Amino acid sequence: MDMMQLLRSIPLFDTLDDDDLKALSENYLHECRYAAGTLIFAQGDVGNAMYIVVSGDVNIFLPGDDSRRISLEDLSRGQFFGELAVFDEKPRSASALAATDCTLLELKHRTLGEYLEQRPRAALAILRTLSGRLRETNMLLSARAAINVDAEFEKHLSWSDRLADKVAELNGSWKFIIILLALTVFWCFGNTEWLGNPLDPYPYQFFNLILGIFVALQGPLIVMSQNRQAHKDRARAETDYNVNMKNEVNIETLLRELAEFREEMTQRSGNATRSTAK
Repeated sequence: MDMMQLLRSIPLFDTLDDDDLKALSENYLHECRYAAGTLIFAQGDVGNAMYIVVSGDVNIFLPGDDSRRISLEDLSRGQFFGELAVFDEKPRSASALAATDCTLLELKHRTLGEYLEQRPRAALAILRTLSGRLRETNMLLSARAAINVDAEFEKHLSWSDRLADKVAELNGSWKFIIILLALTVFWCFGNTEWLGNPLDPYPYQFFNLILGIFVALQGPLIVMSQNRQAHKDRARAETDYNVNMKNEVNIETLLRELAEFREEMTQRSGNATRSTAK
């Protein structure tokens, strides 16, 4: 994959025409290399560039106390990060670490300004993509992380799904065992020779045929129910992960704000002490 194809695969630039994309790849991107374990930028640093991953892996994380960090996302070839910094040059909201030896393409704020001045058509395409990402982020933040997975699955079950669940539930109960034993005894007793002309005499071939068909139909229904249960378990795990992630981010934010508040109160206390001393 050449540079043009790589940029074309990135949502931020996929709406640019070939001329704008070629100019960007040849004149405005700077290649950077980072060894594994190198910090690309830290949370709070002034942002002045975005990065595109050409090779390797990059981890985006929130730093924590005692070297404990909250991993937010792992990025690989064709993905990008830090894109808001090329527009507002505000402090970074998270940190980026080279998880492996990686090669990145750097696009600086000043360089992007020069590019958009010379090619104003590209500005609308880039802003359109950024607005879409912003809407997705707002929807994610405003949505509840915790959902009732069972209720969501129940809403979308078809009659065949409900039948499979009922069959699986019945097969795993004593009720099914008792019914099957009672049916077997009734069939064998009702088809004995001394009762007259039996419908299905010993060795009960017709009864065996019915049981075989029943077992053949029963197996796929049970597997269908098990597969759906596996999907439900994965959805539960994903929901738990989202809840834990949101809680960790909120706790980290609270701790940071408390630390800033403590520092501010200490400074005010020191200023008041010096004023009293004078």
